[in-house]
Amino acid sequence: MEFSPPPWFQPSFAVAISFLIAFRAHRKKSLDTSGALAGFIVMSIHFFAGYRFGAMLLAFFFSSSKLTKLGEDIKRVVDPEFKEGGQRNWLQVLSNSGIASVLVVYIWVLTQGQDMCLNSKDSPHVTYLIGAVIGHYSCCNGDTWSSELGILSDDRPRLITTFKRVRRGINGAVTKTGLLAAAAAGFVIGLSFVLMGLLTASCEPDLVLKQLLVIPIATVAGLLGSVIDSLLGATLQFTGFCSLRQKVVGKPGPTVKKISGVDILDNNAVNLVSILLTSVLTSVACYYIF
Repeated sequence: MEFSPPPWFQPSFAVAISFLIAFRAHRKKSLDTSGALAGFIVMSIHFFAGYRFGAMLLAFFFSSSKLTKLGEDIKRVVDPEFKEGGQRNWLQVLSNSGIASVLVVYIWVLTQGQDMCLNSKDSPHVTYLIGAVIGHYSCCNGDTWSSELGILSDDRPRLITTFKRVRRGINGAVTKTGLLAAAAAGFVIGLSFVLMGLLTASCEPDLVLKQLLVIPIATVAGLLGSVIDSLLGATLQFTGFCSLRQKVVGKPGPTVKKISGVDILDNNAVNLVSILLTSVLTSVACYYIF
């Protein structure tokens, strides 16, 4: 059943819910001040453009924030990208949501603010774009779940390019637990999109059940995004072991022995490229499936 609130409700809801979540995240130290401001703007845009987009963003934000704080004692030792409390700044917020923000604004313009179902026959451009947003958040969530749970796994990781066993915390290293977590993370994104869509999206009766295919598509996208991220991390992101600090590090130095990769991309750039690739592939999949 489609939700039909008065015209003023959606922008008011977008601002109110975004402020409350950004304020809470700042108090909980999930976001610093710049991250909270960027998060407020990004969330407002998503909810204003469509409730389904806001639902996917929240599914990603809440689940990733919880998992980032899980097992901090272990991550502090083995993760070269570890940040106390998992606090994110404006750059990390935009790295994980900037592209999607542009896409949802464009979708809003094309649809005049109406939540439309995926339907490549009647609205191919909208289907492409919605598919890209689904791929975007499936990739972000998949990468986060894979990293945060994989590093805590008892499995000894293997470098994705050589399948050799390596230390935990190595960029490009994967575990079975991490890969399963990535797929589960995509599933959560797809589920949030579908459940919210049942309330808000305008669908022809024969297309309603077909929208459920978003869930397996998002599941695959979560796994694919994690694999792409790992491949980039193993090749274009430097990882070494510092003999002085006795830990894995992400920058070369006189006391650092190289393990893998070259110092071309940092973690944010790797995330950005993997998001772009996964978004494009998911948008193509949605076009042909729907």
